[in-house]
Amino acid sequence: MKSVHFLLSAVEIATLEEKSSNNRRAGFVLYKLNQQKKTMVAEGLGACLVPGPMTRTFLPSFGRYGFGRCGELGKVVNGDAARKVRAISALDCSSLPNSRNSWRMDFYKETIDAARDSFTREISIRSKDQDISLARALLYVGTEDEAFLALNRETDRRYFLEEYRDSSSTCAVASLFEDIGKNMDASLAKLDNIAKDIEAELVSRDIGCHTEEILDAVNKVLFETSGFKRSPLLMDPKCSYLHSALLSGWASAIMLSVIYIEVCRRLHLTIVGSRVGEEFLIWPSTGNPEELFRVGSGECSLFKAVNGKCVDDPRSMASDINSSSLSGLDIATNRDIIGIALANLIRLYWKRASRANHGLMLTSPLRKCGDKFNTGPEMPLLRPQDLSLAVMASERLLILQPHNWALRRDLGMMLYYTRDYEGAVQELSICMALAPEEEAEILEPFVEKLHLMRIERSWGSLEHLATH
Repeated sequence: MKSVHFLLSAVEIATLEEKSSNNRRAGFVLYKLNQQKKTMVAEGLGACLVPGPMTRTFLPSFGRYGFGRCGELGKVVNGDAARKVRAISALDCSSLPNSRNSWRMDFYKETIDAARDSFTREISIRSKDQDISLARALLYVGTEDEAFLALNRETDRRYFLEEYRDSSSTCAVASLFEDIGKNMDASLAKLDNIAKDIEAELVSRDIGCHTEEILDAVNKVLFETSGFKRSPLLMDPKCSYLHSALLSGWASAIMLSVIYIEVCRRLHLTIVGSRVGEEFLIWPSTGNPEELFRVGSGECSLFKAVNGKCVDDPRSMASDINSSSLSGLDIATNRDIIGIALANLIRLYWKRASRANHGLMLTSPLRKCGDKFNTGPEMPLLRPQDLSLAVMASERLLILQPHNWALRRDLGMMLYYTRDYEGAVQELSICMALAPEEEAEILEPFVEKLHLMRIERSWGSLEHLATH
């Protein structure tokens, strides 16, 4: 069954060759192709090359976003080559040797880099805030994190197979390969289809396009027909990603607001929002705020119809909002909304990472800087995958807010917890240049110790190399 694996590699090589001229990393791709060809020829399998349509192991640079001609993210395989790959996998999935699956890890790494690059372009290249697509930006966030999680699973799988010499779990990787680049067009099409369902609902009622009637139809389709709900599980990360929320119907408060805004935008109804306490409130843009709080025929004001039960909850600051105070709220820009979603991810993943250390704060080591702070086995036990996802969310938020010294401090402290002392020194040094003087004085001794620890670690690495 060994030849089955090489036939798969041959399909990948041939189809990549056909489109490699379109690849932004064409030199790298051709180098990988030549290396694999040499290996195959050396083992007498050079004749296995089969020409065919492209199978996207690497992400070619088509269009503005670098994910495809239509900006899609995730059409992993297509055409005859896709059918051949699926047929081979179905024939004997367990026969694929672990040592030949590095291309999957390359694909995941390529996806991570491409998603971050596209997110950066979406939020920073455009000159006007209203031109930023909330949906695209947040789908790039989800794609990068999904690729990171898939890369971790693939790494764990390879270690497991190496330890137990059991290839029975290889079949799961085929589905991972097809799932990793969730098709962005499919997620955007979901929003389009919801908007079309709302239009059909309005047509069936044979009514005009008054704001109250449109919002009533939006609420019916979103919350009754489509079944979208606000998730009560604060520690479930899936509810904090747009693609997962669209798929499952369970969403965090900010994701539910984003879905509402995007659907109404497709109906040419502008929805604005503002953060009030722990809530993100939204409402239709209007020059007459009083009409939003007027109780209509449905015994419910427009403001309550859009924001739900939090408006009547006395524990929520949203219950204090009226037509007078509404005009005093700062309207969130698209960048602000993306920033809120990323900040929620940072808090979520830090809580998950530090679950075994109740009450641990990012800045806790700064208070202990006068003493010897933990760098070895006594370092708090944190979940590395969740900590890495918190770091990734912080890096993306810093793209939005590069001069936010507190955010840069938090990123530096997270890098300290990951034992990336060089990265921590770099971020905290920049933070000291941006922070108020009293904050810089607190950070200075900590950064000095980190710098010494970094040098000490480099010496240890040199000693290890010398003894081996």
